[in-house]
Amino acid sequence: MPSMIVDRVPHAPNLPRGESHLASTIAVRSPGPPTTMRCRPLIGHSLWQSSVQKDGEPDVQLNGDFAMLIYSMSVSLDGFITDRKGAFGWTVPDEEQFRFHVAQIRELGGYLCGRRLYETMLPWDTDPSMRDNELHASFADVWCTLPKVVFSRTLDSVLGNARLAEASVAEEAAAARDATDKDVAIGGAGLAAAAIELGLVDELRMFRNPIVVGGGTPFLPPVTENVPLDLVETRTFGSRMIYERYRCARVESYGQHLRSSPRRTRR
Repeated sequence: MPSMIVDRVPHAPNLPRGESHLASTIAVRSPGPPTTMRCRPLIGHSLWQSSVQKDGEPDVQLNGDFAMLIYSMSVSLDGFITDRKGAFGWTVPDEEQFRFHVAQIRELGGYLCGRRLYETMLPWDTDPSMRDNELHASFADVWCTLPKVVFSRTLDSVLGNARLAEASVAEEAAAARDATDKDVAIGGAGLAAAAIELGLVDELRMFRNPIVVGGGTPFLPPVTENVPLDLVETRTFGSRMIYERYRCARVESYGQHLRSSPRRTRR
């Protein structure tokens, strides 16, 4: 996903440790005090959807199931997306991985991103020199076409196929799903941490690199309880980087804070 190709961007800013984003009225913390990580299982989607869905509106579906919110980043063996100095040059993909990322981006219908990720990826929208070969041009095409929602408390406007977030993470995620019949991705550790804490993330996708960095920006926020996951896909690339795809497993206690809202029937 985008974290894997930012090295192509000239003078890409480092992602500082502990960067915070403002998600409307929701404060985002990463890293910070341990929180309860809630995964929204597909079978429990109605519990979350009922909290943001208006009366009479249909559920959003994909391939016979519900559209998913996906958090995907390149990580070190010890689970960091940047190293102790905020660098991520070790995530640079080879051609095989790059083609894989292009295919994954093409499957998305929207992207929620924090300010720094937006600014890092902006040259793909605005700089013609990024299209210096067929593969890079293919990525630029799919990235430019992808609708993006940017969460920021400092930007007044955004460029490309993007808009500034006007509501909470949960509301913007719901709006993104309503606007497409595809999955939606979320990027930036701080913004993703807020979505994870709210139980909005359905899949975690890690491109695990064979390197230990010993600290930096963590892929996941601290948690206060175990989070069961189902490993649904793995792939080892020629570079020995391993792709791991996890889906949030069923959690019986999940969604109890939403049970006061009755489920809307599907039309």
